[in-house]
Amino acid sequence: MSKIPLIGYSDKLSGRPGDVISFKVSNELEAPYDANLVRVICADPNPDGPGFQLEELDLPLDGDFQSRIQPFYPGSYAIVEVDKLAQNIGELTISANIWPTTPLKATQGIFSCGNNGDEPLISLCLEGGFVTALARSSKQEVTKVTCHEIRLKPRQWYHVWASFDPSLNMITVGCSLLNYPNTKYESSVKTEADFRSDKLDKFIFGAIVGQPIVGHFNGKIESPRFIDLNAKKVYASGFEWKNHHGSWCSWDFGLGINSTRVIDVGPLNLHGLLVNMPSRAMTGSTWTGEEMCWKHSPDQYGAIHFHDDDIYDFGWETDFTFRIPGGLKSGLYAARIRCGEHEDMMPFYVCPPRGRPTAELCVLASTFTYTVYGNHARPNYHPSWLKRIDDWNAYPWNPAVHQEYGLSTYNFHSDGSGICHASHRRPLLSLRPGYITFGSTEGKCSGLRHLQADTHLYAWLEKMGISYDIITDQELHDEGVAALAGYQVVSTGSHPEYHTLKTLEALQKFRQNGGNFMYLGGNGFYWRIAVHEQENGTLEIRRNEGGIRAWAADPGEYYHAFDGAYGGLWRRNNRPPQQLAGVGFSAQGNFHGSYYRVLPQARTAPETAWIFDGVTNDIVGDFGFSGNGAAGFELDRADNRLGTPDNTHVIASSENHHESFIPVPEELLTHITTWSGESLAELIRADMIYQVSETGSQLFSTGSITFCGSLLYNEGENDISKILKNVLGRFLE
Repeated sequence: MSKIPLIGYSDKLSGRPGDVISFKVSNELEAPYDANLVRVICADPNPDGPGFQLEELDLPLDGDFQSRIQPFYPGSYAIVEVDKLAQNIGELTISANIWPTTPLKATQGIFSCGNNGDEPLISLCLEGGFVTALARSSKQEVTKVTCHEIRLKPRQWYHVWASFDPSLNMITVGCSLLNYPNTKYESSVKTEADFRSDKLDKFIFGAIVGQPIVGHFNGKIESPRFIDLNAKKVYASGFEWKNHHGSWCSWDFGLGINSTRVIDVGPLNLHGLLVNMPSRAMTGSTWTGEEMCWKHSPDQYGAIHFHDDDIYDFGWETDFTFRIPGGLKSGLYAARIRCGEHEDMMPFYVCPPRGRPTAELCVLASTFTYTVYGNHARPNYHPSWLKRIDDWNAYPWNPAVHQEYGLSTYNFHSDGSGICHASHRRPLLSLRPGYITFGSTEGKCSGLRHLQADTHLYAWLEKMGISYDIITDQELHDEGVAALAGYQVVSTGSHPEYHTLKTLEALQKFRQNGGNFMYLGGNGFYWRIAVHEQENGTLEIRRNEGGIRAWAADPGEYYHAFDGAYGGLWRRNNRPPQQLAGVGFSAQGNFHGSYYRVLPQARTAPETAWIFDGVTNDIVGDFGFSGNGAAGFELDRADNRLGTPDNTHVIASSENHHESFIPVPEELLTHITTWSGESLAELIRADMIYQVSETGSQLFSTGSITFCGSLLYNEGENDISKILKNVLGRFLE
């Protein structure tokens, strides 16, 4: 596997005039690189399609473009900085409860104590499934003691400990299976290793002290303790030893679950911080199954799940910045860096000044969805895709090959657990202009999704001469409905799947205030996510029961750690997509598109006939650059019981879909019966709808991810383009 020689990322995915976007670059090449700004109108590299469309900009970038390699260190852990312990330690024990997920993996640190030279002095580890203690002497000699009496099994709870007695030069290591309290295994050995507490200045949980941190642990850790049997004499007054069993330090991971702090409830108050965002609100060894929400019983959720491939923030230093000037047109931009034959583009959105729209149409960029899918290593990736990438001069790198940059929440950690956190503070290969999601499609299909597919809409608006602003999910979450103030119309792109409560409420209030809404995608408003308010927009997803899921959350772990809300489908949170958009997810198949058939009543009813002005065919959208058809891949339908308003007009429905299409799981009761009572075949359709609410808000929804891919077919001279132009013209009146 070759390295990516030139790559970077930005600290923000969007900004308004006056905001500063910082760019961080790692360059394996020796020569300095060049950097400039481009406006991205179309990110589709397909030579049979609209083509790559970039607008060069002569705007200054402030920074240093010298080459340097910026490293990154995956793997999560907790770190506690220690000023100085109160006395030299007597007989010391470090302990924890653990639930290992890859116990046979090489050395994994559970609890490691080190000094300011970044050397581990004592550590409690797993080695090849056995609990092991390590101690380093002043002569830099390392003594290892392993408890060979039991090899730990994955996904079982154990209590593990290591004791160090300098007076006897004795090290003892042991473990017990928590489900069987009478089991206890220990090994002891005499050693010449001398140990002094005044050398310690840091504790690490989930890895081993080092520079960089090494030996990352896979699995849950609960209740780590730092115990000195002689400490009772020193701290006898004012400290309840009964509760803390003589601990100098006792960390309760059930406290501060929605933060990145780990809290010490012992007498020294040695609190710590989490690095690389391990998973919290995880069931612990005392979880009974009677309580499913961590907020109601945090003592049963005192575990943190660490992973050796957790990544939150690469932490690269800034190389150059861009302050968004006033008057810069709202849209999609990118900082393009080039060195020799290599280049990279770091995209970001420019939003209009807050409270001062520059157009009547607002297009919502689904940056939360882009981030949740960021670096999705697709299981169907094949090296044969490289020929198309080369022929089209498309973005050359794929996360299925370069998994070192961290994967998406559609992938698994190395220990088999689902990835539940997403962050844009790292290079996201799938966010690059020219990136191809599906590299083996047929016909004129470009194989695009997400940001790249949404530029089909941007390029169509440009071609039609329709002015628009762009607001992203981040502004919508931060500012609420105020972010949409002054707009006559708000439109989505192709796939607005992931939303917070704040973004949904903003869109609903926009409609309640009479704003017109266009939903031009499929599988939208589907999953509930949470935003970590202190950690620069890190997102959390819990894939609970129901829904098309890449992985399933374990029982008891359905509530977000970030905000304490029940995760999973918005449908399970009493907000089905039909309530906002009139349609909701109904069926999915491979990346194939079909067509819509216009319903006869839609052409005759005065409420909807205008939508089809200039459209003579009953079959529309049997073409396009996404799946070769306007209705495809993921399909949404109307359903009154889920919230589609009674006065909704279904004006067209898709048919004749590829054999791979099936209804979504939440619609199925058995293999032959469905929740709605419709047949399996009837659920496989996209409904195009029009509706006017009591507040006068007009709604147009297409119910298909591939709809926007048909807009520019035949240079925009087609029925899908005419339909959208008719709708947008009426909505902008």
